Amino acid sequence: MKTDWNPLLRDQFEEPYWHELQAFVREERARHEVYPPHDEVFAALHLTPHSDVKVLILGQDPYHGPGQAHGLCFSVREGIDIPPSLVNIHAELEADLGCPRPGHGNLEHWARQGVLLLNTTLTVRARQAASHQRKGWERFTDRVIEVVDAKPERVVFVLWGASARRKAAQIDTSKHTIIESPHPSPLSAHKGFFGTRPFSRANAALVAAGREPVDWCIP
Repeated sequence: MKTDWNPLLRDQFEEPYWHELQAFVREERARHEVYPPHDEVFAALHLTPHSDVKVLILGQDPYHGPGQAHGLCFSVREGIDIPPSLVNIHAELEADLGCPRPGHGNLEHWARQGVLLLNTTLTVRARQAASHQRKGWERFTDRVIEVVDAKPERVVFVLWGASARRKAAQIDTSKHTIIESPHPSPLSAHKGFFGTRPFSRANAALVAAGREPVDWCIP
């Protein structure tokens, strides 16, 4: 991991759980199709250096359909059908900031501005949601959340859904801002996600702390 995350996370790579996790993922890849591809597992950390993080959006599993996951939560590459949760995120973005809905689902535009698009589990077996949960990834991503929480400047943590919202207890709200709501999936978006205006609220919190707002509109 040749980024400024390396010295902050290096201690994890010597832990027994890490070696067990990597052995599990290697065996899974030998026996099954696993997403995202090996070289994209840490894409969120490569695209968004620790020093740049101003917003952290927390997902759960990578997408488990063919060609979908590429290492950024909620994001798919251009040319891949936009998943339903992301369709709802685009709808809320339009309602909140007036951003035209993009014709693709690639969120790298956000990642390059300091929006860390982190899943709590970084791999998944094809077509089997939650198949790599509780194997060690959560311990690693909890450490990522911890080192972001340690930043002295304000970070906005966006927690959508029950799994993400449980992480609120790890965040120092005397320094940072939490925006939470139900998940944007079709099952829950109408139960409190729509109308929460997370993008304008995140920018308001950043500006109030003297930080640059995010250009959320996706080209």
